[in-house]
Amino acid sequence: MKVKGIIRGQTIHLLEPISIEDGVEIEVDIPDNIIVPDWEQLKELIGIWQNDSELDDIFAEINHQRYSDLYRL
Repeated sequence: MKVKGIIRGQTIHLLEPISIEDGVEIEVDIPDNIIVPDWEQLKELIGIWQNDSELDDIFAEINHQRYSDLYRL
């Protein structure tokens, strides 16, 4: 039997009623493509833009566009 559900914290809320008694142990198969990467994978991305010289220009342009309307008064 396959049933879809939504995770909220450590609880799975099923999207349809099932006829299984409370307390019955079940097995949940979670597809790899929806698992959040662990800390080791995230560490590879942290600081990836650290030495990108274009970032200052990009953020300066964003700030200019964001605040340019304030000075038109």
